[in-house]
Amino acid sequence: MHIESVAILVDDYDDAIAFFVDALGFELIEDTPSLTNDGRKKRWVVVRPPGATTAILLAQVDGEQQSAGVGEQTAGRVGFFLRVDDFDVSYQRMVEHGVRFLTEPRIESYGTVAVFLDVAGNKWDLLG
Repeated sequence: MHIESVAILVDDYDDAIAFFVDALGFELIEDTPSLTNDGRKKRWVVVRPPGATTAILLAQVDGEQQSAGVGEQTAGRVGFFLRVDDFDVSYQRMVEHGVRFLTEPRIESYGTVAVFLDVAGNKWDLLG
């Protein structure tokens, strides 16, 4: 048993793909046309870190209720955790791509950590 994917609400598919692929180094696993339950066009967009099994479904918002959830999926808490092999390389790549860090890197008992915002405004820990 494993978690196959989790969804993150985003305002725009292409902006989200650029963020996760270019800034974070994820792989674009799938980007296929699809339909909503009532027949409107949408896309099925999936990204994941190289070598990972759990993916992220980038779900473009549809309607007011979903729009209100963008960036608030974990009610302002850090809700996503990205463990990387080389913290310094990943951190530098993200800075160069304009990723907004809320904290400076710091050393904790579990490794180096810095809090950043994703393209939607959700808080993540970058862990090394």
